[in-house]
Amino acid sequence: MIDRRSFAALVAGLVATPRTAWSQMTSSKTVFYASVGPALTLYQIDIDGAGLTRQGTVMLPANVQYVWRHPSQPFLYAATSNGGSSSLGIKGDSHFLSALRIDPGSGALTPHGQPAALASRPIHMSIDRTGAYALVAYNNPSGVTVHRIAADGTVGDEVKQAVAPDGGIFAHQIRVTPANDAAILVTRGNDAAGGKPEDPGALKLFSFKDGQLTNRGSVAPNGGYGFGPRHLDFHPSLPLVYVSRERENKLNVYRLQKDGVLDPQAIFIKDTLAEPGSIRSRQAASTVHVHPNGRYVYVGNRASDTVDFAGKKVFPGGENNIAVFAIDPSTGEPTLIQNADVHGIHPRTFSLDPTGKMMVAATIQTTLVHEGDGIKTVPANLATYRVGADGKLTFAHSYEVDTGDAMQFWSGMMALG
Repeated sequence: MIDRRSFAALVAGLVATPRTAWSQMTSSKTVFYASVGPALTLYQIDIDGAGLTRQGTVMLPANVQYVWRHPSQPFLYAATSNGGSSSLGIKGDSHFLSALRIDPGSGALTPHGQPAALASRPIHMSIDRTGAYALVAYNNPSGVTVHRIAADGTVGDEVKQAVAPDGGIFAHQIRVTPANDAAILVTRGNDAAGGKPEDPGALKLFSFKDGQLTNRGSVAPNGGYGFGPRHLDFHPSLPLVYVSRERENKLNVYRLQKDGVLDPQAIFIKDTLAEPGSIRSRQAASTVHVHPNGRYVYVGNRASDTVDFAGKKVFPGGENNIAVFAIDPSTGEPTLIQNADVHGIHPRTFSLDPTGKMMVAATIQTTLVHEGDGIKTVPANLATYRVGADGKLTFAHSYEVDTGDAMQFWSGMMALG
């Protein structure tokens, strides 16, 4: 575990080391960040060439879980933990919410204030649309907390809730609505395994005012059984919410009412897989992003389970791609038009640049793959694509990433201006 003094010294040293790289950067409106363990690395992007150029790296107090940009000020906020997934049984004992200042010309990051200690592993975090509050989701125990963001951008105190928010089972994402008067906690639940029955999933609904979350109910069809939502995104102009369902490899669409409550029934439900009937290992949908123009929506498909082969654990096959859906402009209905290979295993995160012309998908770690009668090594990578006027993805580059014993757990595009 790294204490705060050691952390500050470590980051100071790391920031000083690549100073030449920082100074050589040219100004860009958008940059890309990706994490491997506690390391958060900056990349310059070339939108026309769908290219990445690696720059400097800063270290966070623990492994990066999720990152969010302040809506109007040059700050990033990172949730970190030395805990791991529930399947690994690693709860950890070092959990933080940290603020980082963004250099407006280069995208270089420096620590901003002291990290705030959290009680358990944060799986996701976001900033409300005013920039006054950080909302943090936790998977075990499942729940959500709210923290003030001070006027200078540093992380402030936790906001004590008048009534405990309903945390559901295995929270995975927390987002405020476009009107900033409500919030939705996406709780995935768990598949039946190891003699344990299925845990139901749900979308937990709250009103949101002055940092207070007030329980408003749940969206949980069939009591949440057979319903495993992971992430959601909002349509930029229609009152619609697109929800990826990790455990069922589905994309649901819900209508968002003016008071921030979702209609309980999905208006559309779509498969995300190219071949849903030929699954060779566990498939799991990942995050979802609506294109800035509202005409397309993208969902990650992941497969990474292993089997024994020739004395080694190898990946037997499955879909690791980005599902591309065209959105009907009048109804919001998504139609699957492409599944773009990520040229790696397990794309946990991906992102679009603000113009919607480039995408980067990040796979989590190097994997041994069963191919024919042999085994090949597939490294972790960053796959880049050009995004066409029709929303489809054209593969451009695959950049290998040395993850060592860590994971490339988060990545994202960030506008500097």
